[in-house]
Amino acid sequence: MPVISVPYAFNEEQLYVDLRSIFGQSLFLKCEGFNFAGSIKLKAATEMVETAERHGVLTPNSILVESSSGNLGVALSMIAASKGYRFLCVTDSRCNLSTRLMMEALGSQVHIIAGQEANGGFLGARIEYIRALCASDDRYVWLSQYTNPSNWQAHYRKTAPEIARQFPHLDVLFVGAGTTGTLMGCARYFREWHRPVHVVALDSVGSVAFGGTPGRRMIPGLGMSIRPPLLDESYVDEVIRVEETDTIRACRRLARAGFLFGGSTGTVVSGAMGWLARHDARELTAVAIAPDLGERYLDTIYQTNWVQDLYGEDVLNPDTVTAASCPAARPGPPVRSPRPQPGPQRHEHDAQAQAASGNRPRGGSW
Repeated sequence: MPVISVPYAFNEEQLYVDLRSIFGQSLFLKCEGFNFAGSIKLKAATEMVETAERHGVLTPNSILVESSSGNLGVALSMIAASKGYRFLCVTDSRCNLSTRLMMEALGSQVHIIAGQEANGGFLGARIEYIRALCASDDRYVWLSQYTNPSNWQAHYRKTAPEIARQFPHLDVLFVGAGTTGTLMGCARYFREWHRPVHVVALDSVGSVAFGGTPGRRMIPGLGMSIRPPLLDESYVDEVIRVEETDTIRACRRLARAGFLFGGSTGTVVSGAMGWLARHDARELTAVAIAPDLGERYLDTIYQTNWVQDLYGEDVLNPDTVTAASCPAARPGPPVRSPRPQPGPQRHEHDAQAQAASGNRPRGGSW
């Protein structure tokens, strides 16, 4: 049995759910929510903090500060409490109430940015607030999950090898795109693997991570209001954009089968099931990553009034929620056949690939 002395020492890495009985398509869902931080963000948070410690950036007098929509903030709160650091999480109104309360229970401060930008996002305002803090007091250390290479390196070293050990004949991998740390770490690893793996990124409609028109996004986790600095599109074979209504339907359908997952998981599952339904996937081994569980979404995705107020009465129509297959996402045209072929491929957009920088980020961060 595991015996630990610090909370970040435990993470369940071998748990998968086969979704065939729920959705009619075989998809192995890697469950990353079983640790004391409750999400996959524990890996990136641990890697970023330990790297900063090795470089001598973090000292006993340091005050950690980070922009987060929720899960990374919880992970850093837990690590900061364990290691004795002070931590300030800068978030916005989309952050779930239970997530904010959890960070505060762990001893962190939470600052909520109220001003929304013209593109419907909050990220720019959050970052400007952090930069002003760092300029005013050199005790603040901004890890900058959006530019920090330790973000994707955590998944290159841990998440991707965990999948590879369990599925040596993996064909297709579905990964949600936020900062793209998980996506880039896994995609880089499987590009170097012994067999080609078709990497599909799942993004939210309204996100501009891969280009497109910005729009309202009310479910935290996936999606960005700017292009992710860590993103290198040359490692991504295909992008699927998922409507938030489809995210909600997928989450609620999973809940009806006894699995309470978070919003990011609903987006990934919805998009993956749409992809599998459009392709002959009977002989493909497909894996998707579920970043977190659903308890933190009880007052949003699983709260009927919240859903109907934002998305209308029809979104929870029983015939829609329990349909034979998940609602189709908004795909981009695939750049590979369903059976992966060797060799690098470009993603459907023509935006210039931007490799993750190994340099320390600027603007008050280390």
